[in-house]
Amino acid sequence: MNSQIKTSGLDNLIFDNRFIRELPADPQTTNQRRQVFGSCYSRVLSTPVSKPQMVAYSREVAELLDLKPEDCESDDFTQVFAGNRLLPGMDSYATCYGGHQFGNWAGQLGDGRAINLGEVLNRRGEHWTLQLKGAGETPYSRTADGLAVLRSSVREFLCSEAMYHLGVPTTRALSLILTGEEVIRDMFYNGNPRPEPGAVVCRVAPSFTRFGNFQIFTARGELELLKRLVDYTIRADFPHLGEPSLDVYLQWFEEICRRTAEMIVHWQRVGFVHGVMNTDNMSILGLTIDYGPYGWLENYDPNWTPNTTDAAERRYRFGSQPQIAFWNLGQLANAIYPLIEQVEPLQQAINVYKETFERGWQTMVAGKLGLNVYDPSIDDELNTELLILLQLVETDMTIFYRKLAMLDMDVELSDQALMAPLMDAYYVPEQLTDDYRARLGLWIRRYIKRVQISGLPDVERRNSMNAVNPKYVLRNYLAQLAIDKAEQGDFSMVNELLELLRHPYDEQPGKEEFALKRPDWARQRPGCSMLSCSS
Repeated sequence: MNSQIKTSGLDNLIFDNRFIRELPADPQTTNQRRQVFGSCYSRVLSTPVSKPQMVAYSREVAELLDLKPEDCESDDFTQVFAGNRLLPGMDSYATCYGGHQFGNWAGQLGDGRAINLGEVLNRRGEHWTLQLKGAGETPYSRTADGLAVLRSSVREFLCSEAMYHLGVPTTRALSLILTGEEVIRDMFYNGNPRPEPGAVVCRVAPSFTRFGNFQIFTARGELELLKRLVDYTIRADFPHLGEPSLDVYLQWFEEICRRTAEMIVHWQRVGFVHGVMNTDNMSILGLTIDYGPYGWLENYDPNWTPNTTDAAERRYRFGSQPQIAFWNLGQLANAIYPLIEQVEPLQQAINVYKETFERGWQTMVAGKLGLNVYDPSIDDELNTELLILLQLVETDMTIFYRKLAMLDMDVELSDQALMAPLMDAYYVPEQLTDDYRARLGLWIRRYIKRVQISGLPDVERRNSMNAVNPKYVLRNYLAQLAIDKAEQGDFSMVNELLELLRHPYDEQPGKEEFALKRPDWARQRPGCSMLSCSS
């Protein structure tokens, strides 16, 4: 089933598979779960499926690969990206990596349910790695089956594209395809397994290299292989830094720190919670990678995590994401230390993360509040008070900031009149006591005066705020509704959300229902509040 064939419409794809050409392969070719030593990857074929069916594809990602809509809507496309066929030039493999999971070293992990098909070289000279998630076992699958189910695949597909259109650095998703197979999953690991429809997502990124790809070799003392991978990564993914050397290694690490900080600032801006920030889920390109038990803050709660596995410790809660990214970078610094053997320059490089995050965070806050510049002497207190207010009562983060742009700048109005545009953001209006209303009214008046000092014309302020505060995000309950329909064979909502989320900052008349608060029925429903790593 996996034989290489010539397929019309797709045979113009050009593959330049640098990773497997330049790095050492696992000499063992049997697809057997095992510890893989002295190798960066293992060649492996995906598991054929019985009845693949297209659910959705991203036209923008297709364009990155020079593919046309008719290519993506062909049976050839469905067969290839379900894992049933290889195109000429594809050479499929899974990569070896390790990682810290929930703060503990986990040893070898690797692509347990991800299979790379190859690197497409497009007309613009860009390399794009194609990766199937859920296409079957690999040597790194450990005790799992390497498959994925429709519910998690819908979430990954939609969120990858939603994040891109929000302006968040991310891997992309080309396609979502049903396999026609059933997969047994225990969604909450509570002894209730059931069959679910299987699916495969084709993910696309310049590189899927993770912090853990480097960690595994240092942990095993395979330092020559560590150097080969670092040198390859710099040449392939950071060519602007020049040929690898001690100075370039430090510049490379600094850039990873910088990109990671910029990514985390965007997460905090839009209220995204990754849910499982293990080092094997951190991209060296500063891309959001591995959409597992993620979630979106609806009521603002910095202590919230969507991951049931993390429910007790809340290590990866929203408010801790900046600190966790810093900790993860420290683990990467430890991994590359044998190439540098100096602590101080690594420490200076990792401080770039702190500096970049702080600057980016201030710029982000100023943008969300419609200020032309962040003045710590004024705005630290202003923003701190706002975040306290958002937590005191159940307040929808996305709606609040979007409605904040609509405030009337007339300080002579009553508190009730000033608050009127914000009322849609409150889940339980009964929580708005007289004391709270007075405190919020005081904050609004301080905010108005601050905006007036800023000097931005009102129309310009509103436009700038609406450009960074989205109206539409992939709310957890919306994703679940799309999953419910898709499991019944109706893919309309998946595609409707895909189209909606292409323009998250636009008003989109007629689509306001998708910008409403989470309904009460979704408060505790599985898939809408808490999720597991089950896929």
